Amino acid sequence: MELSWLSWLYEAVAFVIIWIHTGYSTFLSPDSGLTWALTIITLTVFMRILIFPLFLKQMRSSRKMQELAPKVQELRKRYKNDKQRMNQEVMALYQGAGANPLGGCLPIVAQFPIFISMFTVLQAMANGETKFGMSKELVESARSAHIFGAPLPANFWMSSEQLATFDAGNVQTKIVLGIFVAVSSLTTFLTVRQSVTRSMAQMPDNPMAQQQKILMYISPLFAVFSLNFPLGLILYWVTTNLWTLGQQHWFYSRHPMPQYDAKGNVIPVQPKQGLIGKLRKTTPEEQAPPEPPQPKIVRQQPSRQSRSKRTGSKKS
Repeated sequence: MELSWLSWLYEAVAFVIIWIHTGYSTFLSPDSGLTWALTIITLTVFMRILIFPLFLKQMRSSRKMQELAPKVQELRKRYKNDKQRMNQEVMALYQGAGANPLGGCLPIVAQFPIFISMFTVLQAMANGETKFGMSKELVESARSAHIFGAPLPANFWMSSEQLATFDAGNVQTKIVLGIFVAVSSLTTFLTVRQSVTRSMAQMPDNPMAQQQKILMYISPLFAVFSLNFPLGLILYWVTTNLWTLGQQHWFYSRHPMPQYDAKGNVIPVQPKQGLIGKLRKTTPEEQAPPEPPQPKIVRQQPSRQSRSKRTGSKKS
């Protein structure tokens, strides 16, 4: 899966791995599975922080689409007999409001080159290749690292002879890899379900709702392909899934679904309090009920009299 036009990214990922591993090696054994697990987890978090602005852009676009949902529904009713005109009007509405229906693909597209780079670098380590600026000592350190008894470069389909070169047992390695693949499948399903549930709630009449449901239930099957991946790459995928789950929950809890009245107007919804907000003690002023509004005092001003009435003179 090595692509020449991504060679600069392979070298960048390898450089970050070397940098993180060197940092952890100052107080941990460089060849231990813990050091390498922390290296991969830290690399994953670092990569997700880099693409966090894309996530915010995706969520903002999603919120705009939520706010436009009533108008979109009206357009679909108006042009229900003209699908082409309906699609044109809906896209024009989205463009005018600055909403991008494909904005949800941005984080996935951004992660794909990183995933390919991680796979290529870890595969080079598994094969004992000193590429992308990695030294022989670093590659041998990765090949000798074990996580719960399973070698970092091992995949599920390695034979007993291949695993013997890593000083690992066949049964134990396959059990560990099977558990990691199961966790990867579960976290993939939860991530997709969280996103699809939100999407269906904001657009109940979405014609793609059935396809989204199908995608939600077949998404765990994609994790089965990770049986071909090294353990280090599966650890990366589990970490990024857990990050996505926490990130989406954080955003959704602070940006709840908008509510609409009978006229289609947006009803303000208070965001849920986080853990810090729940633990924070309210002051007596916040606990006290609001004071009733004071009646407005209207002062009766004397009407201005004419000059003749003030002086007592009569008009001539």
